[in-house]
Amino acid sequence: MTVMTLDEASAHLTSTDTRFELNTTCVGDVDYTTFKHAPSSLSEMLKQARPAHGDGADDYLVYGNERWSFDAFCDQTNRMAHVLRDTLNIKPGDRVALAMRNFPEMLFMMMAIPAAGGVVVFLNGWWTTDELDYALNDSGAKLVFADQQRIERLEPLVEKNNLQLIAVRDAENMTRQNYTDLRNTSTKVDWLNFPMHPDDDFAVMYSSGTTGHPKGVVQTHRGAVSAVYSWWMTLLLGPLMVEPEVLEAKTVHQPCVLIVTPLFHVTATHPMFLLSIPYGAKVVLMYKWDAGEAVRLIDEEQVTRFLGVPTQSADLMEAAQRLGASLDSLENLSSGGAKRPPSQVAELQETFPKAAVASGWGMTETNAIGLGIWGPDYVAKPGAAGRLYPPLQQLRILDDGGVELPNGEVGELTVKSAANMRCYLNKPEETAEVFQNGWLRTGDLAMVDDEGYVTIVDRKKNIIIRGGENIACLDVEGALQRHPAVLEAAAFSVPHERLGEVVGVGIQVKSGMVVTVEELSEFLGEHIAKYKIPEHYWFREELLPRGATDKTDRRVTRAECLGLLSAG
Repeated sequence: MTVMTLDEASAHLTSTDTRFELNTTCVGDVDYTTFKHAPSSLSEMLKQARPAHGDGADDYLVYGNERWSFDAFCDQTNRMAHVLRDTLNIKPGDRVALAMRNFPEMLFMMMAIPAAGGVVVFLNGWWTTDELDYALNDSGAKLVFADQQRIERLEPLVEKNNLQLIAVRDAENMTRQNYTDLRNTSTKVDWLNFPMHPDDDFAVMYSSGTTGHPKGVVQTHRGAVSAVYSWWMTLLLGPLMVEPEVLEAKTVHQPCVLIVTPLFHVTATHPMFLLSIPYGAKVVLMYKWDAGEAVRLIDEEQVTRFLGVPTQSADLMEAAQRLGASLDSLENLSSGGAKRPPSQVAELQETFPKAAVASGWGMTETNAIGLGIWGPDYVAKPGAAGRLYPPLQQLRILDDGGVELPNGEVGELTVKSAANMRCYLNKPEETAEVFQNGWLRTGDLAMVDDEGYVTIVDRKKNIIIRGGENIACLDVEGALQRHPAVLEAAAFSVPHERLGEVVGVGIQVKSGMVVTVEELSEFLGEHIAKYKIPEHYWFREELLPRGATDKTDRRVTRAECLGLLSAG
């Protein structure tokens, strides 16, 4: 068999495998390349996937000592879909919020809500009461499934926002209604025949923006399915792109993914959980990150795919070395959410020689699909974000005037595909700003080489990525300016060996006033999530550096403050 390139393998599969046959579909007056035979909704995708999971008998979801077969997972999902429709009176298009750590109920409800015709609203588990208040008002969600910590933060909002709270797991004695009792009231496990169009909304996921408040990214069924089928097809391209003897030497494991990042982020939901459905993979769910526990689970469950932020890859490597674990079942060791330090790539490949070390780039706005790089290519180009996942996406690098730039020049990364979001919720101006004729302007500055590999060089938007969590500089600054001693603040990224970046801030203190780091950090804890609180403060009485329009110059402020940090 002749070894194919990525483009050749993609063309071969789309022309020979009916699952990935292509056509053109008009969505909102824009033509997109789509999968002709893709399921119309995520519920239909789940329903069709039963043969891939041993006709429903295979283990599908593992959480601690709890296990569900694929059939059992579908049964519980369907029971809760009936509860939503018959008991909780969810109507088509109603938004239902999820606010919890990584519990199995998050996955059950993620599939049950759209099965009942509703729209999932993912609430960041780290948010404060104020931040939850904003998202609930923005989304209009009145029904919330939440665990104990989130219930405690939501309780002050119940009367104000007319919320109905459904308690999950450790919170089940805290509210009038809880998940277990509701599930037990339903005996119906049949599939609801709710008619869904591919362009119906599936979810609202919040992504930090530059306006201070997070933006609600509206994802459709078509968008999510397009991303999932693109990854699934790429996994099937592998055997066409390597020598036959390499394939023969590989030990074949049942696909199994370990979810280690929060399920309110697209990195965990889409390329891990949703992809597991058609791919026939088992899902192992971690409540929270623990590198030693991850090593144990990978060995015990024979996990084949790991995807976390770069910090977690480094933690896993250290734990495996400390525990003497080879983790031979791993076939893919991926990172997302932030750029992996180039020096880590070769070290990971040496530590886990049987795994393809990989990285990628994607956005909540693209349903997480975007760029990918793995194996020898990644070792050779450790600073690259990757090439486009085929076959639906298109890419351009544009200058500030919207003119396409040639290879090697830096401009804004712009992508078009059926996987892109529908819009920013309640933000028509922001939506129009990033969308032009189906092309999404990502806000990332990048360049592409002659082989199609993209390197991200900077961000146009003022975002700090701390261990995979996006933090809007204006969000931090807005909270700081509530303090009576703060006249002005400029937040920026500070390099961090483990987390990639942390928050730093330059502050102009009001004349005659004094404030301490401890006081500000405690104050901020009442208004923004803990991960957004600065780890470095620089105080001054004079104005912060200004640009030509007399606005605060964040770049100059950052350079001055980091210079003071390096000087000791």
